[in-house]
Amino acid sequence: MNKVIFLDRDGTINFDSGYLHEIEKFKFLPGVIDGLKSLQNMGFKLIIVTNQSGIERGFFNEFDYKILTDYMLNELEKEGIKIEKVYYCPHFFSNCNCRKPKLELFYKAKDEYDIDFSKSYAIGDKKRDLSICEKEKTKGILISSEFESIQLQGNIALVKNFKEAVLLIQKNETN
Repeated sequence: MNKVIFLDRDGTINFDSGYLHEIEKFKFLPGVIDGLKSLQNMGFKLIIVTNQSGIERGFFNEFDYKILTDYMLNELEKEGIKIEKVYYCPHFFSNCNCRKPKLELFYKAKDEYDIDFSKSYAIGDKKRDLSICEKEKTKGILISSEFESIQLQGNIALVKNFKEAVLLIQKNETN
């Protein structure tokens, strides 16, 4: 079975400019490229699970989303980083099972990539990005500067940035 890092996109991998769909506004957050390389070198498969409600809200369409996604994946590939797959939910108004905090996309990834949740992590900037951690033994890392106002439970840690998330995983993996 595979160990995986489930990654949110906006606010975790790249700056969240709100309903991001334009290449010229896409910018990786500090430490993400080096961090993803480190995680990959530790034997983790990298999978993105992202809510993209801007599609159903009409801010952009799936074609725009796919162009930006291809751009991001190509930029990561230039750095030697392989994202196994990007799972996304285009919904907001619909009653779906794929929009985080619902778990359909995580379980779809598990089936497609033979994932061992207990050896995997979820990293995101919102608690809903870590929803899999409430149902499975996946460890969660919340990236936030709002330390005082967030209440965490169980197997979720709080860090200030992506670099700290990677350092925490490295520490956990060597113990």
